[in-house]
Amino acid sequence: MTAPVAVLTGASRGIGAAIARELAARGHQLVLGLRDPDALPGDLAALDPLVVRYDATDPAAARALAGAAEQRFGRLDVLVLSAGISGPLELRPDPPQPDAEMEEMLEQLLAVNVKAPFRLVRAALPALCRSGRGRVVVLASLSGKRVLGLNAGYQMTKHAAVALTHAARRAGWDEGLRACAVCPGFVATDMTLRHDLPRSEITQPEDLAHLVAEVVALPNTASVPELLVNWRYEAGA
Repeated sequence: MTAPVAVLTGASRGIGAAIARELAARGHQLVLGLRDPDALPGDLAALDPLVVRYDATDPAAARALAGAAEQRFGRLDVLVLSAGISGPLELRPDPPQPDAEMEEMLEQLLAVNVKAPFRLVRAALPALCRSGRGRVVVLASLSGKRVLGLNAGYQMTKHAAVALTHAARRAGWDEGLRACAVCPGFVATDMTLRHDLPRSEITQPEDLAHLVAEVVALPNTASVPELLVNWRYEAGA
């Protein structure tokens, strides 16, 4: 099996699904870690990906997903971490948030946005290094580069996602691994439906898919550690 193998999380919809389609179009074999395999869109199912049930809150899920890719294809070349959640977790909520509700939301955000990506990078790193040109792409956010709103919990986890990307880049650099934190502003996905935004003007999932595919295709001599993407002008973003 000579085609490069890409493992993706969060590929049942939105940005992750768009990236999966683009990588498949460029010749990658797909391994999709999905919380609900039945939610896989029909057009992606038609590509015959390896679908693995993946629960981001399960500590054993990372090794199972990375191991399934190696067992089926004998290699792992690209890891795209797209799964993530948001949630209202402010430092000064108004009205005040019950402590139990705050703790539950904090645990969910940390489990899905921080712990799960860390585990998966750690599990996939040996195979990515053996590839000689392994690629890690972490879907972070401009909220991981600056703080504009009040959703402190989400912002905190996205800063952690950027840090994880740099840690992966350093850990595998000598073996040809390159990592990129993709940091978009508002994107036209389900997550932004609650915002009053011009849907046709904000960044589209397909825009990010094209950018991710280009970053993955770059040679080892052209590493892009962070990619900031915005639909409106912000100083520095």
